[in-house]
Amino acid sequence: MNRKVLFALVALSLGSASIAQAQSSWYLAPRIGAVIPDGDRDTDTSLYTGIGAGAWVTPNLAVDFEYGINDADFSGGSFRDGHEWETVTLGVSGRWFFGTEGSAWRPYVMAGLLAARHQAYSGFIQHDGWDPGATVGGGVQYNASYNVGIRFELAARYDKDNNSLRGQFPGAGDENHFVDGLATVGLVYTFGSPAAAPIVEEVVPPPPAPPVDETPVPTDVVIDLRGINFKFDRPRKGEGDIAPTLQEPTADSIAILDQAADVLQRNPNVMVRVEGHTDAIGSDAYNMGLSDRRAQIVNDYLLSHGVSASQISGVEGFGESRPICTTDLSAECRAQNRRTELPVQK
Repeated sequence: MNRKVLFALVALSLGSASIAQAQSSWYLAPRIGAVIPDGDRDTDTSLYTGIGAGAWVTPNLAVDFEYGINDADFSGGSFRDGHEWETVTLGVSGRWFFGTEGSAWRPYVMAGLLAARHQAYSGFIQHDGWDPGATVGGGVQYNASYNVGIRFELAARYDKDNNSLRGQFPGAGDENHFVDGLATVGLVYTFGSPAAAPIVEEVVPPPPAPPVDETPVPTDVVIDLRGINFKFDRPRKGEGDIAPTLQEPTADSIAILDQAADVLQRNPNVMVRVEGHTDAIGSDAYNMGLSDRRAQIVNDYLLSHGVSASQISGVEGFGESRPICTTDLSAECRAQNRRTELPVQK
């Protein structure tokens, strides 16, 4: 890949940053600098250009995947004077930053592994191939803002170059281990925005409550089960499922029972009695037994839905002796008297 293509990639990457999806831990890092070659290479100092895509693994550790290129001329003292030597590198580097996240200046150390492709041109002869390498170094990053930073870096690049020199050119010698120096400056563009700081609200304690008169109020409290009415002559002896015994709509009556169970569970200090009642049809003795069955089936429902047995002080039927509707003998009036109640015990 030639240098014009690399510059186009850098420009495209920076231009697309404004439409990239916000991702506060990812950044682009194009850079430019100089390669100071190992003395055994017989090449001149050359321009280095590269681009990296990096991510913050932790607030102190960043990992970059990098592409770089430098073209050098063989030095005037070399028998290859006037010809070119090119290196393309692909690598991954880790940078450990000192100081706290958000500081303007953060020094760091770095280390990485790379693969280098060398192409050496000498007249009509061309030699190329990939070789392993590594880099170590350090630098400092200046954070102009959250999104923009500048890196100044010095590094040593070890290169096991088996392609551009060894055995390729007569008289070149058999040296294939080189350590080049890299001095670069680069831009770091971080996508997204910093995480919003948590909003801390001052909790102001409420003013002390005024004194409360704890004298008991002599009133009768009843958990209202109005709307739960039984069908005529239900439940029968031995009937344990409450739903078929209730006046339609059954779902409304079940909802009221569930609310009563919830109130008692949330108020474990409240104690109630379960009392059953009937209309006036039938003998007193029969209605007394029927009201007992109504009280008992409601008691069983409450216990099966989480109410503690210690909250129920008694289960009792009163037959037809306590009607709530006495205005007439209509079916509607009689239906209101076929009921259960939960008076709260003091």
